[in-house]
Amino acid sequence: MKANRILFITQEITPFVPASTMSNIGRSLPQTIQENGREARIFTPKWGIINDRRNQLHEVQRLSGMNLIIDETDHPLIIKVASLQSARIQVYFIENDDYFLNRQMTHDNKGVDYPDNDERAIFFARGVLEAVKKQSWCPDIIHCHGWISALVPLYVKSSYSEEPSFRDSKVIFSLYDSEFAFNTPFPESFIQKLMHKDMTVESLGDTPMPTTYEELAKLAIRYSDGITINGDNIPASLIEYAQSLGKPILTKQSDEEFNAACNSFYDTIQQ
Repeated sequence: MKANRILFITQEITPFVPASTMSNIGRSLPQTIQENGREARIFTPKWGIINDRRNQLHEVQRLSGMNLIIDETDHPLIIKVASLQSARIQVYFIENDDYFLNRQMTHDNKGVDYPDNDERAIFFARGVLEAVKKQSWCPDIIHCHGWISALVPLYVKSSYSEEPSFRDSKVIFSLYDSEFAFNTPFPESFIQKLMHKDMTVESLGDTPMPTTYEELAKLAIRYSDGITINGDNIPASLIEYAQSLGKPILTKQSDEEFNAACNSFYDTIQQ
């Protein structure tokens, strides 16, 4: 069975943020996929370093306006959009003043991790899924890149599993080198904060608290249908964990080879 609709949820994408392994893949992979006859949509955070005017972002009124409750506090969800003209693909941005305005990706200018990175990941994951629901779009494959997207597999397979948009979706999580991770573990309150609808703490198994990046990645792996390796220094424990669960793994390749391999990997996962 061919996977025709691919949802990319990525931490970084050029030209909106500086070039990196992840941001280059975030830009080139969706274009390759679309050129191969599939439909691609992209979601990314509206980081504080992204300039609205320079990048021609504008708000999507029909998708914005709801509040997401995290730790008993309402947080407004704003959706903006811009186009990758050469690829004819739209990029949707998740925005919220509390979590992203005037703030960088993982840490501040002094290199200190933001203390609410856990809430930022929760807000982003749920914000993307709520926006896709409003679009009444049903992705065959959801491909997640970066720690900010790591909760998407969990939500898709739990509190959003009966939503028509995601009922038949398969999820892939990409592992990157530590330069794209956070250093300060999420607080013990993280597990309780991410509860949504009928989710229970018990359903998360033995996820340690506080939660390190490696444990967050294991949580993403557990609820994903496939894994890709996008770095040379991925912790062996993560790869071994994916193997122990029998997850299909796309091994490290060059950027050009990776894009072509993903095009086939999606169909394999979809079967």
